[in-house]
Amino acid sequence: MLPHLRLEVPPLSARVSPATIASTLARLIASGSATTKADLVRTTGLARTTVDTGLRALFELGAVRLQGFRASIGRGRPAEVIEIDPSFGVIVVLDFTAHNVRISIADLGQQIHAQSDVPVSFCDGPAAVLDGILAQTDQMLEAAGLEERYRMTVVGMPGPVASREGSVVRPPIMPGWDGFPIAERVREVLGGGVLLVNDVNLRALGEARAIAAAGSMIYVKVGTGIGAGIIDADGRLVNGADGAAGDIGHIRKQGSTEICGCGSEGCLEAAASVTALVARAKPFVGDGPDATARFLMLLHDRDPRCVELVGESAAGIGEVLSMLVHVVNPARIVVGGALDEVSDDLLAGIRQVVYSRALPLATRNLTISHAALGREAGTAGGLVLGIEHAFDADRLDELLERRARALRLASHHPTAIRDVRPIMAQRDLVASR
Repeated sequence: MLPHLRLEVPPLSARVSPATIASTLARLIASGSATTKADLVRTTGLARTTVDTGLRALFELGAVRLQGFRASIGRGRPAEVIEIDPSFGVIVVLDFTAHNVRISIADLGQQIHAQSDVPVSFCDGPAAVLDGILAQTDQMLEAAGLEERYRMTVVGMPGPVASREGSVVRPPIMPGWDGFPIAERVREVLGGGVLLVNDVNLRALGEARAIAAAGSMIYVKVGTGIGAGIIDADGRLVNGADGAAGDIGHIRKQGSTEICGCGSEGCLEAAASVTALVARAKPFVGDGPDATARFLMLLHDRDPRCVELVGESAAGIGEVLSMLVHVVNPARIVVGGALDEVSDDLLAGIRQVVYSRALPLATRNLTISHAALGREAGTAGGLVLGIEHAFDADRLDELLERRARALRLASHHPTAIRDVRPIMAQRDLVASR
């Protein structure tokens, strides 16, 4: 079960638009950090009347609902608890790795309703892979009774992502996927909004928002490939101009001559990824589709040959991270991926190199640790992005304007007003107190 994930909220003042206020309140409620009117007033610093206006908009849209009372301290009356209405929308997260995809379906209040892990082979081509996964997702939505709700789909892909185009760009482990309109295909089948994100960025965001401590972070994943997600001090992803920030697997490793899947010589990924280690371990793990599983099992059992190979990998990754520490000066480095999940050797080796190579000022308060969420980090990151986009101020403004137009039209036909205006007797109660 995932912890409550923090959601980004914009700076506020009484002069911002009603939609921006409503967006901020919805994100605070969805994150669980403020669930009563008093909490929202205290957290935002806005006037009570301004919070009333934002809440009224959310109630009118059906985005929030009352959910009982919270006992007060002292003589005060119990506070009414507000939560995201599960019927307002659905988040679908498709978190792809090199060999499988985790399909997660949740509401905008972060409650997961269905989840499934499905094996995939990227060699089958984008159309076949996506059509199969999307058909299964559609079945899961129908089985959960969520097929008719607005949805936001977040897709994590293990390759360089051109988010504006909705495609991957020359992905080394995804033959035939270059330029394929992934986001467009997902939108055609599932509808709603679609976001395409690099899988490591999803994990980085999920890890950052699940941990209470704020601060900049580098999340490095070591698996079939090697990548990093960079989080700034405010908990936001650093994507770069074209979404290529953090692609450390293609930084040149000193002394390496291996040919990488990208076509270049000496990339870190070609020397230090799980794929590279399994290739070097072929004399004692063999080859074939189960070679990686055998290598990881031997590493878990502390086979000295595997431990030595992981030590070499950690040294190369540590060198690259020590350079990034001087550029980014993060508060934390988090290590995840297949190697980290079965052994502490990767983390120990990275720590040794970074702490010895980087200057004392850059490592004075730096922590280097395991990923807290493991495989769930991608799901968490997808939920964060999906919920924040579903409660985007521009989208809420459009919904409010659409509702206002419908009410104006219905005012000429009084018998139709009930069709466009929800019954608000109970919901308006919270905004009047």
